[in-house]
Amino acid sequence: MKLVTEQMEQFLAGGAWIRRIFEYGLELKKQYGEDAVCDFSLGNPDLPPPAVVGECLADLAGQADKPFAFGYMPNPGYPAVRAALAGHLATEQNCAVAADDLLLTCGAAGGINVFFRSVLTPGDEVICPIPYFVEYSFYAGNFGGVLKPVATKPETFELDIAAIEAAITPRTRVVMINSPNNPTGQVYSEATLRELAAMLTRASAGRERPIFLLADEPYRFLAYDGIEVPPVLPLYPYAVVIGSFSKNLSLPGERVGYVVVSPLMEGREQLVAAMVIANRILGFVNAPAVGQALLLRALGHAVDRTVYARRREAMAGVLTRAGYEFTMPRGAFYFFPKSPDPDELVFLDRLSAERVLAVPGRGFGLPGYFRLAFCVDEAVINRSEAGFVRARRG
Repeated sequence: MKLVTEQMEQFLAGGAWIRRIFEYGLELKKQYGEDAVCDFSLGNPDLPPPAVVGECLADLAGQADKPFAFGYMPNPGYPAVRAALAGHLATEQNCAVAADDLLLTCGAAGGINVFFRSVLTPGDEVICPIPYFVEYSFYAGNFGGVLKPVATKPETFELDIAAIEAAITPRTRVVMINSPNNPTGQVYSEATLRELAAMLTRASAGRERPIFLLADEPYRFLAYDGIEVPPVLPLYPYAVVIGSFSKNLSLPGERVGYVVVSPLMEGREQLVAAMVIANRILGFVNAPAVGQALLLRALGHAVDRTVYARRREAMAGVLTRAGYEFTMPRGAFYFFPKSPDPDELVFLDRLSAERVLAVPGRGFGLPGYFRLAFCVDEAVINRSEAGFVRARRG
C-alpha cells in the first residue's frame, strides 16, 4: 500500500546531503564524544542573539495575559513592523521602499515559496547560477517550475552574464541569485549586478510576462574586508529581494523573513497582494507574532561579525597549511574548497573517517568541491587540521 506520492518517495530515498551528514555527526558525537568530532555540515549560527532579543522576550512574557497578545494579525504582518522594516530597507537598498512594498514571511524559505506561488506557472523556468542552495529546486518544483542551473565563472564563482543570457528562453520567468552566496561565500559586485540588470531589461523588453530578478539575501549583513553588499532593488524594476533575520540575529528557529519588491515596478500592488494571498493559502498565514515583536525591537542590531571574521581566518589557515585549493569567501560563513580527489564523495569518506564532516559539492549542483560551514567554535576549526592533512594524503 502506497501512502505517499512517487515524487515524495524519490525525495525520501535521496534525502538532503546537509541534513544527512549533520545527523551522521550527531551519531558520531554520541559514540566518540563532542570534542572528537569536527562537524562543518550545517550553517546553524552558534553565536547568541544580541542582548536586545532577551530583553524583548522578557517584556513579552510580562504581556502574555493581555487579550490578543499573540493573536492573529493582518496576513502581511503587523503594520508597525512593516513600517519599521520599510524604513530600514530604504536605507539598506538605497531606494524609497514603503510598507506596502513588502510582507513578513515565515523565514526566507517561506518568502521564496510565496513569491514562486505568485509568479510561476507549470513549465516556467528559474535560472540559477551553480553552485546553489539545494532547496531552490524544490521550491520551484512545488509550483511546477523548473530550476535551470547555469555555470558561473571557474574558480571565482562570479556570475557569467553571457551564460545566463544564453540560457533564457520564452519560458524563463525568474533569474535567481544569492549573494553573499551559499556555498561559495562570493559577493557579486555592483558592476556585475548592473550588467545583469541591463541584460534582463533587454531580455524582458516586449514580453507580456517580464523576467524577475530574485535576490535571496539572508547573509547580507555578513561580508568581510570592508566589502559592501550592493543593493539590487534600484537596479531593475522587476527586482524582488528575500531577506531573513536568521543569521544576523541568530534566530533561525524563529522563522522571520520578508519579501520586498522594487518601488520601480509598475503595478507592484498586484504582486504584493498576490503574495499576501499566497502566504495565507500555503498555510503560513503570517510570520510568527513573537518573531515580529523581536524584529521591531532588534532592527539595526546584529551579532558580533568579528567572531565570524576570526573563524574565517582560522579556517583559511587550516586549509592552506593542509594544502587545499580554495577561493577566499567574501561573505557568509562557508568555504567551498576543491576536492583533492576528482570524486569528492571518495575524499569525504576519508575525511569522515577522521571524524571531520563536510557536505559534498554535488549537493549544491557542483561535484568536485565540498562545503565547510565555519559557524562553529574556533577550537573545532583548529582541531580539524590534522584530519584534513591525513585525508588529503589518502
